Amino acid sequence: MVLAVTLPGCFLAASQQLPIKKPALQTLAAKGHGFGSSLVFPVTGNVYPLGYFSVSLSIGNPPKPFTLDIDTGSDLTWVQCDAPCTGCTVPPGQLYKPAKSSIVPCKDPLCAVINGGSPCKDPNEQCDFKVQYADSGSVLGVLVRDYFPLRLINGTLPRPNLTFGCAYDIDHGQHNPPPTTGVLGLGNSAASISSQLGAAGLTQNVIGHCYSGKGGGFLFIGNDPVPSSGVSWVPMLQNTMAKHYASGPADLLFGGKPTGIKGLNVIFDSGSSFTYFNSAVYGAILNLLSKDLNGKPMRQVQDPALPVCWKGAKPFKVLSDVKSYFKPFTLSFTSTKNAQLQLTLENYLIISEHGNACLGILNGAEAGLGNYNLVGDISMLDKLVIYDNERKQIGWTSANCKRIPKS
Repeated sequence: MVLAVTLPGCFLAASQQLPIKKPALQTLAAKGHGFGSSLVFPVTGNVYPLGYFSVSLSIGNPPKPFTLDIDTGSDLTWVQCDAPCTGCTVPPGQLYKPAKSSIVPCKDPLCAVINGGSPCKDPNEQCDFKVQYADSGSVLGVLVRDYFPLRLINGTLPRPNLTFGCAYDIDHGQHNPPPTTGVLGLGNSAASISSQLGAAGLTQNVIGHCYSGKGGGFLFIGNDPVPSSGVSWVPMLQNTMAKHYASGPADLLFGGKPTGIKGLNVIFDSGSSFTYFNSAVYGAILNLLSKDLNGKPMRQVQDPALPVCWKGAKPFKVLSDVKSYFKPFTLSFTSTKNAQLQLTLENYLIISEHGNACLGILNGAEAGLGNYNLVGDISMLDKLVIYDNERKQIGWTSANCKRIPKS
């Protein structure tokens, strides 16, 4: 899911469906200094054809496993919920069933965080939420709190009581829904799971993921798996983009040479399969590629996989088949010396099931992103990407993402 905005919504509901009251149709609208240990989770999924990476987390007592889409572009973790549910995609037996005692009241501080500080009409009412995603999807539900049995890498087995969303009305927008049960929100607000673990002193508020180009990888929360050297670090922007994992400015290079595209601010978003640039930059990238492919045995074709694809003399099987045709892009961050995010062809192309080479860089304006530029999963493949909320910095380094740190 591409970027999320949580809309205000603490209010009295018109009707009650125990244990959760569903609102009538109307507009909904502490940093942790953890010195504990770290969590490491194996990841499943791929950029293409699945279009998501996920982890399994257990919730409740007795614990029940839920498969969650990893999303650093949103704050709220939510699961499909038996309330009952509209738009849920998993069988009823796999839905989360909340106890009445688990429902978070509107006066809870995290309710204000989720709903942008919107005041409560009744402090003791349940905390409703609506998350609106940039790709036209949305999720409606109520905040709940329950146990998350975890295994830290130091061997301890905490069971923190964490706040998350019980989603009972889901609109999947323009996309086919993934077979996951919900979303693991790892944004930088106090409501994210990583922030809650940091506030509880269990882990430092540091997140890292390593997605393999061959599928799978790992996710960690905490500081232990962060390499002591070899990481390119850039500061997180602290301006109007501070609610996202954003950095900049960056210049775009093609084949190691300047393109004239400068001063880009970019958001790192693991909830997006592909990378997006604003219309002007996207158009410039298409022109660069078109000029560079001129005279090469490639022609542009229609393919249902992605908007821009090229066909060769015969179907391509693997990306190495097109290596001689495409040059790498580079995002060179000018605020930090030698901080360059290398986008090899594996970081911006896929081979479709029709044997075409397709561009994994899309027009952000067409995805509802406006002028934002967004680095998605494809451009983070085979890299360890770190979101350090303690030091307000983002880092990356090339890595073997199949080699999972000991957990």
